[in-house]
Amino acid sequence: MLLHHAPPLPFLTKLLPHFHHNILHSSRAFFSLLHFTKPFSISNRFLSHSRRSSLLPMNGEGLTAGDSLPEHVIGEWYSVPELRLRDHRFIIPLDHSRGPLSSPKITVFAREVVAAGKEEQKLPHLLYLQGGPGFECRQPTESSGWVKKVCEEFRLILMDQRGTGLSTPLNVSSMLQFKSADELADFLKHFRADNIVNDAEFIRVRLVPDAGRWTILGQSYGGFCAVTYLSFAPQGLKQVLITGGIPPIGGGCTADSVYKAGFEQAVLQNEKYYKRFPQDIKVVQEIVNYLAEKGGAVTLPSGGYLTPRGLQTLGLSGLGSSAGFESMHYLFERVWDPTLVPGAPKRISYNFLSLFERWLSFDTNPLYALMHESIYCQGSASTWSANRIRTEVEHKFDAIRAAREGLPVLFTGEMIFPWMFDEIHALKPFKDAAHILTEKKDWPPLYDVQVLNNNKVPVAAAVYYEDLYVSFKLAMETASQIAGIRLWITNEFMHSGLRDDGSKVIDHLLGMLNGRKPLF
Repeated sequence: MLLHHAPPLPFLTKLLPHFHHNILHSSRAFFSLLHFTKPFSISNRFLSHSRRSSLLPMNGEGLTAGDSLPEHVIGEWYSVPELRLRDHRFIIPLDHSRGPLSSPKITVFAREVVAAGKEEQKLPHLLYLQGGPGFECRQPTESSGWVKKVCEEFRLILMDQRGTGLSTPLNVSSMLQFKSADELADFLKHFRADNIVNDAEFIRVRLVPDAGRWTILGQSYGGFCAVTYLSFAPQGLKQVLITGGIPPIGGGCTADSVYKAGFEQAVLQNEKYYKRFPQDIKVVQEIVNYLAEKGGAVTLPSGGYLTPRGLQTLGLSGLGSSAGFESMHYLFERVWDPTLVPGAPKRISYNFLSLFERWLSFDTNPLYALMHESIYCQGSASTWSANRIRTEVEHKFDAIRAAREGLPVLFTGEMIFPWMFDEIHALKPFKDAAHILTEKKDWPPLYDVQVLNNNKVPVAAAVYYEDLYVSFKLAMETASQIAGIRLWITNEFMHSGLRDDGSKVIDHLLGMLNGRKPLF
């Protein structure tokens, strides 16, 4: 459930008791005591605040309820090749439902990007919603790809979603500040799409002139956030672009259906991988057999463990992107240490073990593992859905049995398993919090099907037919519930289409909305 940003305090006091769910928000931003303006008349889901800004540099980390700081801090313009950028920091309540005076504050960071020379031009705003959960926007280093295309006609806003990047980052070290798993889990429940959308609305009414509407572009999980935005704050949207990110929107928890489809697609992707690189069948079997002989695991450089089931998680990145197959194959070229001394024992190389750990990114983006299943939950618990569904297909994904029987060892897809919090060193401290989150039942709603059925905002979406991460079937079911959506269904790209040929993807989607690609 979401809030509109802006009622006066008397209105807010009367409004809050009528919410049926906790409206929990976390983001990286700057916040101060607010001068309130007239609330939006759309609904009671968002609170809308007046726009204030300050050029005073400051750090809003660790602000407590009642602290007063400028809610919007604007940095100076700076340059990368052919682009001009400036930084914005906002102070935002962790829990919008508690109001500006009683909620702790967090910071939300957004980077404004324009083509060089267009700093003062009147350009429409486009907000980019990054994939994840738990990943920040990439920092632009030049004008290229989809960023270059967007900046031809828009003022691009790259918002680090709360808990990522420069937005009160929840990393391995910062989360250790919490004194208990319960305390951490209670904090993390604020970090889902509903709160990301509230943060975006908070920013829009301060950043867009006269609080006008903006265009949003959602990639992968960012597309999930875009559909949440359409559900609860459509008044802020001019048009919506989605790339590989139409979510399942059924009630309760849709995780089981997601992972059933995910395992099916993973089998197909494995077949394609081994057809491309048949020599890797033997290499992977040798690794699995070696690990089994070593008691089931070897120690990783970080202190974690490489196990057969852990090895299978290479598919999370390797099976779903355009260069994933090649990258995974080249990784397997460096498995074994050379024999430099006669009789030296066979060993997996340090290079391979180190590259394996870097492949997964859990040490830098642990929020992805902690929050992953919760993105599918509305009023119901996931209870380690991926792990439960795996038991139904374990005959296909039993690595040790496959290796011993001379069969290809299958890699898993986008799934988080409970044993990861035992085997991955960076995740070990958060095992108990992860269990609490996966048992949580009272997740607030992320979508409003009735609103989507009556949608008036122009929407164009790229749907990738062989997407490992977002089921084509489930995406099409949701698309049928979004009034007026235009779909570009293609197998030309995998899930990474925006990264692989972003200019073409953006041009195609915008053309579907502006008439350059008319309806047939």
